[in-house]
Amino acid sequence: MKELGKTQHDFFEDAILRNCGYRWPEVSTGPSFGVDVAVIDLPNGLAMALASDPLSLIPSLGLEESAWLSVYLMANDIATTGNLPMYAQFVLNLPGEFSKADFKTYWNHIHTICNKLGVAITGGHTGIIEGQNSTIAGGGTLINIALKEQILVSKYAKASNVILVTKQCAISSTSILAMSFPETVKSKLGKEVYDEGCALFYKISSVEDAIIAVGKETRHSEITAMHDVTEGGVLGAIYEMAIASGNGACIYNDYLPIGETQNQICNLFSIDPRFSVGAGSMIITVEKGSENKVIERLSKQNIDCVAVGELTEMDQGIKLVDDNGETDMPYSGTDPYWAAFFSAYKAGWK
Repeated sequence: MKELGKTQHDFFEDAILRNCGYRWPEVSTGPSFGVDVAVIDLPNGLAMALASDPLSLIPSLGLEESAWLSVYLMANDIATTGNLPMYAQFVLNLPGEFSKADFKTYWNHIHTICNKLGVAITGGHTGIIEGQNSTIAGGGTLINIALKEQILVSKYAKASNVILVTKQCAISSTSILAMSFPETVKSKLGKEVYDEGCALFYKISSVEDAIIAVGKETRHSEITAMHDVTEGGVLGAIYEMAIASGNGACIYNDYLPIGETQNQICNLFSIDPRFSVGAGSMIITVEKGSENKVIERLSKQNIDCVAVGELTEMDQGIKLVDDNGETDMPYSGTDPYWAAFFSAYKAGWK
């Protein structure tokens, strides 16, 4: 349990999946590696999708930015179903030194963001915990109810589907590192790179990516599955989707979208942008031959999207293709962002 970030795949399978309480038959999608949401079947052809995540409270970012992360990291998960979230539950475990004025500011931002998304806050818990010094201030759950046939899950991806990636790699890790260590980034990389890194923060939402890809009024059936990019980065998310759907994958390294800003900031913190926290990007699988239609649809809304490979049969494995040929794609399950952040913090980077 010493690894920072999410639990490892093998530990998740052994310690968590073996012990998931009572088995209700209407839980059609329960906890599973690489699956963003749970799905519970309801009467009349409906189903409920739920997604949970930690809530962020990062003083170096600010209260509004922390609230943005708290809501949108969960909203990104729900958006992978092709639908918007509707209801929210929040559990707040706040540090003892957190003032009432700061709480009101933080909570007002939570309310404003939820209101904009059309999300009703239906309950939860709020408390103050002595000794709470984490950047995690509790957890939340977002919920959506929709026609079951219109709820996508990452496990629905199929062999021969083309893999699309929206925006770029390492959006969230780059922006948070820049905002958390402004003096260091500006002194070593220059103010322009710092400003560009900070500007990436409000691209952390991939809600629009998903909804535009699937369609708001007309549902586009060529989309088979989606998976948002979090810990493990773009390559980790593709690996998770392949495992969840029982497929292999072939990914072309040179097609991965990595911006120059991400390259510079990730190099400064000695992390690989392909494997680093990448909220803001969405992995989308589409039927072969339809990829250009989806890319064009997103482009019309100023959302970059590229094809980076395709899913294959499981027995072909998960491969990364570069100038040296085809190799098994490495996957450690440990995101380098966490160690980079805390190493910089301990080293006194400002």
